[in-house]
Amino acid sequence: MSDAATLIAAARTAAAHAHAPYSRFHVGAALLLTDGSIVTGANFENASYGLSLCAETVAVATASAAGRLADIVAVGVVGGMIGPSGLEGTDPVTPCGRCRQVLNEAAQIGRRDLVIHCASGRGDAVATFTLSALLPHAFGPANLGMA
Repeated sequence: MSDAATLIAAARTAAAHAHAPYSRFHVGAALLLTDGSIVTGANFENASYGLSLCAETVAVATASAAGRLADIVAVGVVGGMIGPSGLEGTDPVTPCGRCRQVLNEAAQIGRRDLVIHCASGRGDAVATFTLSALLPHAFGPANLGMA
């Protein structure tokens, strides 16, 4: 299985564990680390909507808590409305702007451009981007002389 397929499968599994009772939009993220291990995250909504966490942010925070923030090399993202037979949707889901910024923090600390594989809820559409294409002219640790 390719890195993209492996990450998308792991992200799909993570999305099944999303806590999304308000939007019913489940998102899963999977991070490939330099040693081949995978860290996942799922979105976690809160009744106070502004306190909700995106799947990508949860996964990056998990990697950081394990001391692996600089080791992220690729990302898989899957999302869609939850229906009776699982995730729905035919368009690939990309990270939101906030998540792109969070991913950029890891990318700059790791000194690499991340590859991001985005899949539709049903899995019939996949798009691959680099983080720099999704977030050109990003602000991050390098701007503060820290990366």
